[in-house]
Amino acid sequence: DVRATVADAVRAGAEGQFAQASVDLLRGPPTDVAAWVDFALRSAEYYGLLGEISGRAPDTAAVEGFLPAAIAEQVRGQHLDDARLRVSLRGYQAFGARFALARGRVLLGDEMGLGKTVEALAVLTHLAAEGEDHFLVVCPASVLVNWTREIEARSTLRAVPLHGPDRLDAFADWKGRGGVAVTTFDALRGFPAPGGGELGMLVVDEAHSVKNPRTLRAQAVAVWAERCARVLFMTGTPMENRVAEFRSLVRMLDPALADRLDETVGLAGSVAFRQAVAPVYLRRNQEDVLTELPGLQHTDEWEEPSASDEAAYREAVQAGNFMAMRRAAYAHPERSAKLRRLRDLVREAGENGLKVVVFSYFRDVIDVVHDTLDGAPDTGCPVFGPLTGAVPAARRQALVDAFSDVSGPAVLVAQIQAGGLGLNIQAASVVILCEPQIKPTLEHQAVARAHRIGQLRPVRVHRLLAPGGVDERMVRMLTDKTRLFDAYARRSATAEATPDAVDVSDTELARRIVEDEQARLGVADAPD
Repeated sequence: DVRATVADAVRAGAEGQFAQASVDLLRGPPTDVAAWVDFALRSAEYYGLLGEISGRAPDTAAVEGFLPAAIAEQVRGQHLDDARLRVSLRGYQAFGARFALARGRVLLGDEMGLGKTVEALAVLTHLAAEGEDHFLVVCPASVLVNWTREIEARSTLRAVPLHGPDRLDAFADWKGRGGVAVTTFDALRGFPAPGGGELGMLVVDEAHSVKNPRTLRAQAVAVWAERCARVLFMTGTPMENRVAEFRSLVRMLDPALADRLDETVGLAGSVAFRQAVAPVYLRRNQEDVLTELPGLQHTDEWEEPSASDEAAYREAVQAGNFMAMRRAAYAHPERSAKLRRLRDLVREAGENGLKVVVFSYFRDVIDVVHDTLDGAPDTGCPVFGPLTGAVPAARRQALVDAFSDVSGPAVLVAQIQAGGLGLNIQAASVVILCEPQIKPTLEHQAVARAHRIGQLRPVRVHRLLAPGGVDERMVRMLTDKTRLFDAYARRSATAEATPDAVDVSDTELARRIVEDEQARLGVADAPD
């Protein structure tokens, strides 16, 4: 069987992918349980490599974003050195990286969930291999922690966050030692723009945030973009029918092309639009490139807490209140970092026509989330719920049916104990978990409401986390091998039926986390 597979790979011209698969995927996990967990977490990589080995990769035109032949040929001829990456690229991701390298100044508009961050890292690692040593990523504050972690986990490059009170010292360190600096739109204005040739590449994530040229953040990005030879803008927001906004972004990349765009281009349809903007714009949709429909895509969204979040968390730690610690990030909704990221995720999903289900363990958090989304003009879709344990069973199904029957994007907000059991929510392809759960089964059952027979799209799961505190400790503890075994190999019918039961180990876990956090923050139990 192995010889036959190798022969198939040779015939498909995929010997390199087969060798990479041997390294990446055939390094045996310690147990069968760990193997299944690894598959669940990395299914897209498994399916992607197997698809390329078997010759069943997506349609070439789809992978290449239906670019004109001349540009596609130029991109295919671009060499890509991925030796400094720690992740396998899928075919469409490698093409996206080559597009950025071949064209120099581009807007990558791949649909949410296709891995634009990995594509950007592929570009940066290639340039690093060619001798470049200074790169800058500009992004919303809500994804800064994610970026630094992705750089460290998926490449050999050095991540340098330029954020917080020490950002000027960090900037000086980066100028001297190099690496990938990561900063926010607002912080960028406080740094001196580079001279020519100082920066290997400028990467701007969530580039639609600078679509208005009159804003200070857009003006700061424009100055940096003008001083950099290579610029990569990224956004998952569809731009085909927003020509005015698109033109303002293109103007920072290619002013001459921006002058040639007019409102009639968008009205002429997507084919005419892509032909006109092909020199700078590449977008692929999930249905075009994920033909094997990989199972789940899990993303941990690490959000740097706001000052209000930290104050609420410190108060909960001092009180020794484990449950209050878990939901402290939602105590001040107007300044909540997690809520800001949640709104971004819902907005982007809505702009891509996707339905979202939001889960939390806590009733008060669900109420806050519902009120926040229901009153947010930028989400642009109806909000259903809250679906809680207090809602009668018949009413729960009616809420799900109403949510499912909406022809376009919608949001369902549910308490995880109520929405995570017994309901089919296949209409949703984006699942957002407001906090990590004590029992992994709770998360798995909630996700399974959407990821089940009848689901026609890949399901993306986003777990909102705050670094350095209870969330990080829970994630670390719950990935322990013993807990993985309990979660995946020892489930009983009783455990499935009552996932919110708290046993001795859960109580001990909570006590240990509270004590450790009190020690870390230098606080003790508040007096009665």
